[in-house]
Amino acid sequence: MCGVSFLVAQIGKPHGLRGEVTVRLHTDDPQGRFAPGSVLRADGPGAPPQLTVRSARVHRETWLLAFDEAPDRSAAESLRGVRLSAEAEVSDDDGWYEDELVGLRVLDPAGAEIGEVSGLAIGAAQDRLVIRLADGAGAEVPLVAALVPVIDLDRGIVVVDAPPGLLELNRED
Repeated sequence: MCGVSFLVAQIGKPHGLRGEVTVRLHTDDPQGRFAPGSVLRADGPGAPPQLTVRSARVHRETWLLAFDEAPDRSAAESLRGVRLSAEAEVSDDDGWYEDELVGLRVLDPAGAEIGEVSGLAIGAAQDRLVIRLADGAGAEVPLVAALVPVIDLDRGIVVVDAPPGLLELNRED
């Protein structure tokens, strides 16, 4: 399968007057991902569908990016919170991309419906599967084999073996 996108950064606040923004990295190859001329998919309210990297640099251990589509500070401010994704070839490794998981049915080990995957929350220590529960509320489950023993893309399912109370503890109404 080709053309799967994965999160590489999330835009933070503007920096300076020339359209630079801070970013929270979700990639281990920022030099490659943010090379001038790179085109990234942009996902967020009011964001253009894609952004073209004009420049990238590190300032006091923080990555700063500028985009052709945001030439000044006010345009950069409108990008706050936008998630930046890149295209990648999918291999048969142990990783999962958010685009592969969103929409999969979530079942418990007995096969009862829990809900549907609505996203992937990237964490510093571990990622979390974001689930829209059957009653419409949201919950997050750490994406570890002990709690998520099965991800079957062909069958369109994820099995979550949550200990009692975990889904209620992480519930977002």
